Amino acid sequence: MVAHPSVDYQDSPSLVIPLEETWDITTHSHPQHQLVWAPDSVLAMEADGCRWVVQRNRALWIPGGTPHAVLIGRTRVMMSLYFEPDDCPIRWDGPTVIDATGLVGPLLRYLTELSDATGERRVRANAVLWDLVKPMAVTTLPTVLPTDPQARQVALAIRRDPVDARGLVEWGREVGASPRTLSRRFRAETGVTFESWRTYERLNAALPLLGDGLPVSRVARAVGYQTASAFITAFRRGTGITPAAYFGGNDAQEAVPVGDQPT
Repeated sequence: MVAHPSVDYQDSPSLVIPLEETWDITTHSHPQHQLVWAPDSVLAMEADGCRWVVQRNRALWIPGGTPHAVLIGRTRVMMSLYFEPDDCPIRWDGPTVIDATGLVGPLLRYLTELSDATGERRVRANAVLWDLVKPMAVTTLPTVLPTDPQARQVALAIRRDPVDARGLVEWGREVGASPRTLSRRFRAETGVTFESWRTYERLNAALPLLGDGLPVSRVARAVGYQTASAFITAFRRGTGITPAAYFGGNDAQEAVPVGDQPT
């Protein structure tokens, strides 16, 4: 059963939120900027129509007013810092991954331990943080769901079980729609074909597993690929880089346009 912990972030400069494996935080927004970090595990979030994986060496900047959600996973602790836009020099207009290695990680821990919102220690620490934060270029994958009830039923079933390999003929029988109708609705409402959408969903399901350090062969099977090589090929087509490069950070590239590359 999914649980939704109560989170009170109003008037709080920082929060340390313990999460169980069956917990998530549903879509919400707030006027403050938020910096999210999972120092001891991997955190999967959805924001700005994409899925983001926050691992030990990364943190995620979420601009104020951006709807976002925390997905169910194995995260034990989520650390969040909140900043009033008027007091913050960062002007990134979309979710941005930052490098949390070096001094940034310990500084984030230090800031979450400060209880005062405007004290001199926090002001000084924030100033150091602004000097240290560096954005990391990462490839993102879309998470758009179709709005049509029948197509959405198919999409949610695949999201629950990305291994499901049924095609549009079988899904059409399941939901009472012709394959052509489902194909047209996926294309019109997600911007990609059904096959491409399913590939994106499988890759999105793989990201937290890869971030948690699971072997590629195990991840491939968990998201519906028979071999590791087939999964790596699909990952490269969808993101432009290999899984190792994606999480290594050295070869990460800018986000590729949403399209029909994956097959």
